[in-house]
Amino acid sequence: MQRETHTTSVTVGGKDIQLETGYLAQQANGSVLLRCGETVIFCSACGTKEADANIDFFPLRVDYQENFSSVGKTSSGYIKRQGRPTERETLMSRLIDRPLRPLFPDGYYNEVQVLCYVWSFDGVHMPDPLAICAASAALVISDIPLVKPIGAVRVGMIDGQFVINPSQEQMEQSKLDLLLAGTQDAVLMIEGYCDFLTEEQVLEAIETGHQEIQKICQTLANWQQQVGKEKRITLRTIPEELTQAVKEISETPLVEALKINDKLQREEALAAIKEEVFTKLLPEGEESPYAAVDVAGAFKKISAHHMRQMILKEKKRSDGRQTTDVRPIDIRQSLLPRAHGSSVFTRGETQTMAICTLGGESMAQRYENVLSEGAHRFYLQYFFPPFSVGEVGRMGSAGRREIGHGKLAERALAAIIPDKTKFPYTIRIESNITESNGSS
Repeated sequence: MQRETHTTSVTVGGKDIQLETGYLAQQANGSVLLRCGETVIFCSACGTKEADANIDFFPLRVDYQENFSSVGKTSSGYIKRQGRPTERETLMSRLIDRPLRPLFPDGYYNEVQVLCYVWSFDGVHMPDPLAICAASAALVISDIPLVKPIGAVRVGMIDGQFVINPSQEQMEQSKLDLLLAGTQDAVLMIEGYCDFLTEEQVLEAIETGHQEIQKICQTLANWQQQVGKEKRITLRTIPEELTQAVKEISETPLVEALKINDKLQREEALAAIKEEVFTKLLPEGEESPYAAVDVAGAFKKISAHHMRQMILKEKKRSDGRQTTDVRPIDIRQSLLPRAHGSSVFTRGETQTMAICTLGGESMAQRYENVLSEGAHRFYLQYFFPPFSVGEVGRMGSAGRREIGHGKLAERALAAIIPDKTKFPYTIRIESNITESNGSS
C-alpha cells in the first residue's frame, strides 16, 4: 500500500527545517519527522479517548531520548541497550513539557504522551530547539486539542551579533545561551544564561528570537490547515450549581482560613472546611448527584479565587506579608564538623541544609551523551524529601523535578566557581530541603 507523505518547511536563522508526516507511525494520533541539516528528530503524540473519571489534572508525559546511534556510537556502559534517561534527557523532557502544558484547554484531562527521539545528529544543528518544534508539530496535526502551535529557537551572541540556532562549536564562543519557546503572540518559556550582558541586550535577544518563532508558528498553523486531523475535545466542567453549593458552605470560613499565617495551621483549617463540604454534599451511604473529584475541584477553584482576591485587593499574602515584603532570612554556617563546608539557609518556612565537599579529579561527575563526554568538576545536587512538606512519600533515585532544580541552582553558581588553574579541586554541593513553603 502506497503511503502518502505530507511535507512543509521553514527557514530559521538561515537554516532550512523540513517536516514530514504520513510515512512513519501511522497509528499514533500524530507523528512528525523533522530534518535540519543531517540532524533528524522523530516525535509522536498519543492521547487516550477518554479521561479518567477520578482525576482533576492534565496527565501530560513528555519523554526525550538521544540515541547514541545518532552519532554512530554505542554506549560505553556494559549494557548496550538504552537505559534510564540521562540528566540531559530529563532536562530536555522538562523543557519540551513546559511551553506545551499551558496550551491545552482547561478541563482537558485525557492522558497525553509525547515521545521525541534524536535519530541522527550532525554535531552542527543542535537538537534542543528542534525537538520542541517537532513535539509541537506532532500535536498540531493530531486530533489532540493543543490550542495553538509553538516554536522554539536558541539565541547565541558572538562578537556582539545575535546568532539563531548556533552550532555546538559556535556556542563555545557565545556570551549568551538563550532557549526560547513561544506562540505567534507571546514568549512562553525562557531558559538560559549570559555572560554579563545588559538588560537591553537580553531583551533584544528575546525579541530577535521571537521573530523567528513567529515564522515557525505560522508554518505549523498553515500545515495544520492542510493535513491536520479534526480536534477531539472532551472537557470536564464543574456544574455551576455545584460551585454555588460549595461556595455557600465554605466561603465565609474559607476566607478566614486563608489569612492564617502559619502554614500547618492554615492547612489544618482548610482541610476541616473541605471535610465539611464533602460531608454535606457527599453524605456517606447516600447517593449524590455530584462526583467527589468535581466537589474537590470546585473547592480548589473557590480557594484560588479568594487567595487571588486577597493579594490583588488587600495586597496581602497568606503568611501576613505585603506583596513587597521579603520573608525573614536566617543563615547558620559550619553546623557539620566533618563536612568541608555546611550551612543552613532559612527563609520563613522554607529551609535548606547545604553541604560542600571537595575532592580530586576522580570525584568529578562523569557524563556521556550524543553531544560530548567528559566530567564536571563542579556539580550541585538537589534533594526534596517528603518530610520537608510534612508528607509520606517515595524515596529513591532523583525525580525530574529534583534534577531540574539542581541544574538551575548549579547554573546560577557556575559563574563564580574559580578556574581549574587557580583551584584544581572538584566541588560537590548537596542542597537538602528540610522545609518548604514556596519555592525552595
